[in-house]
Amino acid sequence: MKTFSFSLLFLALFLSVGCQQAETLPREAFVRVNGPDLITPDGQKLLIRGTNLGNWLNPEGYMFRFGRTNSAGRIHQAFCEMLGPDFVDEFWKQYKDKYVTKADILFLKATGCNTIRLPFHYKLFTDEDYMGLYAAQDGFQRIDTLVDWCREAGLYLILDMHDAPGGQTGDNIDDSYGYPWLFESEASQQKFIDIWVKIAAYYTNEPVILGYEFINEPIAPYFDIEEFNTKLEPLYRRTLAEVRKVDPNHIVLLGGAQWNGNFKPLSQDASFDDNVMYTCHRYGGEASAEAIRGFIEFRDKVNRPMYMGEIGHNTNEWMSAFRQAMEENNIGWTFWPYKKMAGSSFVSINDPEHWDKVVAFVESPRSTYKEIREARPEQALARQALLDFAENSLFGNCTINEDYLRALGLKTN
Repeated sequence: MKTFSFSLLFLALFLSVGCQQAETLPREAFVRVNGPDLITPDGQKLLIRGTNLGNWLNPEGYMFRFGRTNSAGRIHQAFCEMLGPDFVDEFWKQYKDKYVTKADILFLKATGCNTIRLPFHYKLFTDEDYMGLYAAQDGFQRIDTLVDWCREAGLYLILDMHDAPGGQTGDNIDDSYGYPWLFESEASQQKFIDIWVKIAAYYTNEPVILGYEFINEPIAPYFDIEEFNTKLEPLYRRTLAEVRKVDPNHIVLLGGAQWNGNFKPLSQDASFDDNVMYTCHRYGGEASAEAIRGFIEFRDKVNRPMYMGEIGHNTNEWMSAFRQAMEENNIGWTFWPYKKMAGSSFVSINDPEHWDKVVAFVESPRSTYKEIREARPEQALARQALLDFAENSLFGNCTINEDYLRALGLKTN
């Protein structure tokens, strides 16, 4: 009955949006911040429980079993060197159509999830080359479809800019050039702000969207973090001020520096805004409340919600214990990731035939054209392997990891 009423609530709000058009809905129509808690439109406390749709709109090498070729741009370059740009463009289109579908979203709802975090690349909202398109990128189209599926299922959606202009991290996860240029480039910062304003204006009246996560894991620890960390909060404040001009109601999620783990660079008085929450990440370490004591103490100081946006890749026992520790301390979670090869996820993609040939080429030395020629596999086999990968990524062709779901306290068949 709760699921039914939740879906009806979304439907009523959606129809209201259509009637009001440009008129902004009241904050009560959205998930909102109330001290350290999140409150739903029907007045209930929400503890986030869900997953990340990683690798869908921001490919990462390890989820393809790649090692040294580990960012979206490098993966695309390798595929083009292996099979040519025209074929690869078509592959990416099939990949985006099949990697996440309505069946995936309905499955996640059936497990007991209430929220999905969507990592995306900023290029989805520009005319830069990305995943098979060279202009008029399909970011809004992809998210609109996902919003519709989430509305039907009764799930909330967090939009996470995983790859920001210039690079916010300086490592493979932001598809950058190996340095957090975002914090040194006014042009990149302006593009970053403009994209978020465009997204916020477009989704101003969309209650399915829980909030906007401005930046994922800013400022890797490999650089002068004392200098870079001082630039994080000013960019947050500047972006938030512009977003609030077009969207006064959606929650904004702010991550700490150094893999969303260091909140010392951020103000301790929650002076950003009254509808801001914070997001931390944790991989490894002890599976206990003590391991996240710093996150809890920061949450208590600022009196705003804290949510674990990424956690996982460990034993089922570790994930079960950490999940319980988070819930006991009012910290919601989205485990990473939903789907990939080789398990440690909600569902696994089965290896296509001849995938070893793709991995061998992608991981081979390719710094010269001679090396590319010598490493290139048989074309027909490599093409079929990529097409089979896209097909294998369909939910109905994946393997459900029931032990993983049980560790998260979720439902299985």
